[in-house]
Amino acid sequence: MPYIKLQCNITIPDKEELIKSLSSLVADELGKPETYVMVVLEDAVEMLMSGSKEPTAFVELKSLSLPENSTTELSNSICNFLQEKLDILAVRIYINFTNVERHMWGWDDGTF
Repeated sequence: MPYIKLQCNITIPDKEELIKSLSSLVADELGKPETYVMVVLEDAVEMLMSGSKEPTAFVELKSLSLPENSTTELSNSICNFLQEKLDILAVRIYINFTNVERHMWGWDDGTF
């Protein structure tokens, strides 16, 4: 049920390692089983932020029961992760958090 999509304007050499690490981070931060986490990565995307093509990223994190009072901590964890792994400065990262209602998330021939 947690879904995270990372779009960035840099080329990531070891995509598999990055998405596995990101999956683990999301599961840990949200306290959810990693078996439900989906990660999408789009690297080398044409992106511009603040009029500059310096490394930048846009992240979407959607989940059921996303703790709205924890988005600051989630933002910090995700930004730190991207800065450590990809050298993208936190000031060049936007994150969109979405708390999805259970009946609006389909899975396994039904909804949650």
